Amino acid sequence: MTSEPTFAVGTAFDLLHEIEYSKGGIISKQILKNLAGNVTLFSFDKGQGLSEHTAPFDALVQIIDGQAEIIIGGKSNILQSGQIIIMPANVPHAVFAVEKFKMVLTMIKG
Repeated sequence: MTSEPTFAVGTAFDLLHEIEYSKGGIISKQILKNLAGNVTLFSFDKGQGLSEHTAPFDALVQIIDGQAEIIIGGKSNILQSGQIIIMPANVPHAVFAVEKFKMVLTMIKG
């Protein structure tokens, strides 16, 4: 299953400005999805988050604006713009907006 990319292929775009913040909310925008995995852009308003859950594949989180707390296997990690972290498959993790932030989530199926 391959879906059309949200963005024009072969054309540069600025991730930081491709998604806005929503007061009191979370927004996601799929960049690319195919059989190998997906890439999704997210924005979180301060205080928002995703409760603890697991995923069947490793996922790479890249913070592109703001500051987030990423909890993996009960360990808290504070990330800022420009930092990345790998969330391993089948390990409980959660995301919390210490301040409003934007991130790119890349999940590779293996």
